[in-house]
Amino acid sequence: MEIKDMRAFYAIVEEGNISHAAQRLDIAQPALSRQMKRLEMALGVQLFERGSRRIRLTDAGQVLYSRVEHILGMVDGTVREITEIGSGVAGTVRLGTITTSGAMLLPELLTEFHRRYPQVNFQLWEADGARILELLDNRIIEIAITRTQVDDKVYDSIVLSNEPLVVIMNKGHGCGEAEDVIRFSELKEESIIIPLRWQSTFTQNCRKQGFEPNIVCVSDSIVQDLLLVKMGMGAAIMPVSSMTLLTDGNLVCKRLIEPEMSTHTVVAWLKNKSLSTSGRHLLRLFKEIHNNETK
Repeated sequence: MEIKDMRAFYAIVEEGNISHAAQRLDIAQPALSRQMKRLEMALGVQLFERGSRRIRLTDAGQVLYSRVEHILGMVDGTVREITEIGSGVAGTVRLGTITTSGAMLLPELLTEFHRRYPQVNFQLWEADGARILELLDNRIIEIAITRTQVDDKVYDSIVLSNEPLVVIMNKGHGCGEAEDVIRFSELKEESIIIPLRWQSTFTQNCRKQGFEPNIVCVSDSIVQDLLLVKMGMGAAIMPVSSMTLLTDGNLVCKRLIEPEMSTHTVVAWLKNKSLSTSGRHLLRLFKEIHNNETK
């Protein structure tokens, strides 16, 4: 039995007679009658009770009608779902992000995207930059948000403008004379918590100031670093966007100066690999939101 036979049979039952069904299907009535007779012959059963002005189904016809209704619903639903995925209004976008960049970018981005495309859902992975690029290379995700430099021969990318690194500490700690900035030289006696990606440059800058930094913890978990600061373990070196994660009024943030250190966020995807339509829509929205912040 072909789909066209199912649609014809379903239309006849729904309309109640062959004449109306033929009009609905835009075919001649005799052709529709012959189609139903061929269907009955193929199935080896009678589907309609003959002699009634209005279509009446046999027991076999009743069974077929219930099955056809379900099958056509699945077929139409599948076609609609595939079409919606192809147009980017449905489906799943798979993203990987590091903590700080994700906290800074994703809430606004995903909320607005969901408003525009409510049938699209998201799968999010959070890890360090190297792991996020590994997930991208293995096509587990299709868009990566990281602070790791990417190879432009392998990836296409959007790079946001630089943002300064800051020192986050307990409010009563009293490190640094100024209220909103802190000099490298003022960190000489401090216990430092720092992500691995900035450890080397930070250490070199400290040595230029004539001291070896007291790094008590190297951690790429920004949330964990904030908790360690809160518990009094030390002061954390973070990008300024980490302030979006601050919910504790006892923590303060000071921009690191003399010299300044900065970082930037990179949104990357594999070069010459097709993104999903939803993924392309998401990147378009990202550019729309951050048009003035990209390099």
